[in-house]
Amino acid sequence: MDLSLSPDQELIKNTAREFVSQEFSKETILELDLTESGFNKDLWDSVCEIGWLGILIPEKYGGSENTLSDAAVLYEELGRGPVPGPFFSSGILSVNILLQTANEKQKAEILPKIASGEYIVTPAITEPSYGWDKKHINLSIENNSLTGTKLFVQDGLSATHILCPVRSEKNKDSISIVFIDANSEGISRKQLEGFLSASSEISFKSVKITDDMILGDINTDQWDNLYSGILNSLPILCSYQVGGSQAVFDLSVEYSRTRKQFGQSIGRFQRVQDHIIEIVNNLDAARWTTYEALWKLESNMDSNTSVHLASAVSSEAYLKACDGGHTVHAGIGSLREYGLTLHTQMSRTLYHFLGDPKFHKRKIAKSLNF
Repeated sequence: MDLSLSPDQELIKNTAREFVSQEFSKETILELDLTESGFNKDLWDSVCEIGWLGILIPEKYGGSENTLSDAAVLYEELGRGPVPGPFFSSGILSVNILLQTANEKQKAEILPKIASGEYIVTPAITEPSYGWDKKHINLSIENNSLTGTKLFVQDGLSATHILCPVRSEKNKDSISIVFIDANSEGISRKQLEGFLSASSEISFKSVKITDDMILGDINTDQWDNLYSGILNSLPILCSYQVGGSQAVFDLSVEYSRTRKQFGQSIGRFQRVQDHIIEIVNNLDAARWTTYEALWKLESNMDSNTSVHLASAVSSEAYLKACDGGHTVHAGIGSLREYGLTLHTQMSRTLYHFLGDPKFHKRKIAKSLNF
């Protein structure tokens, strides 16, 4: 397993780091955090011009058809911000789901518009019976319409279109994926309150569903294809969490060197060093398990266990890195203007997104026949 970056990946990394430092300064991210959607159209357009939204989209659909590792390098840099917005939801997760579930005509119609930024697409998977397994999907097509609720939809307020897994009208054991215009009659959206980043509730009231809105074959159970799209996306989310953990580590080390107490830098005290070492341990565990998952996916090896392991470790690592960062910083770390709480909030939001560590550990146990 070669862990070094290729020349192209070094270019992606340097370009992304420079762009984030210029366009997504701490002050800009703090301003976005005060908005309901965490979204700015001008910043979105500037990202679209670079072409990052099409990083995984095949060239024939208007994308650049990069590798998963290329995308991981990009999202690690975005995680250092942490850059908010529907970049992962639309450009990674929705793209991977569409590639697995849509027919050729639907791909040709939708994917170029995601690559250009015209469409902002987000999956709405979880419901009041919260969970990431098939059994937790209860919203059902009845008389060619949808009535019900999707909860904890990431970037739901900024989306122009929604990918909605629902029970098929003809076969309730079958899952269909519906591609819905977010501004359709009968759809209402609201931000969820709490220490969350861009998480929303989407309600459907007699929303009309036609056959051409259903992805792929209307008689096919799409759950396995949906799950495959999620699995291909998880290592990119892990990379974002690795970037966030790295940023927290950098903040903590810098503060431990500059903060003076009892006539010396607090980084000279053993207990402060212990906290920083814990951040390093979590960061390294997240980084190497993520790289292994990416390597196995790109090598066409059996990767399910590695992907779930990386997801469990990265979610824990980002959360614990933020906890350790606050311990090192103490009071100043809680000041919103300092910027550490941006990572703390994001780490809590992503901890449960696409499954919390317990969910992924259960998947690992199942794959090992425990």
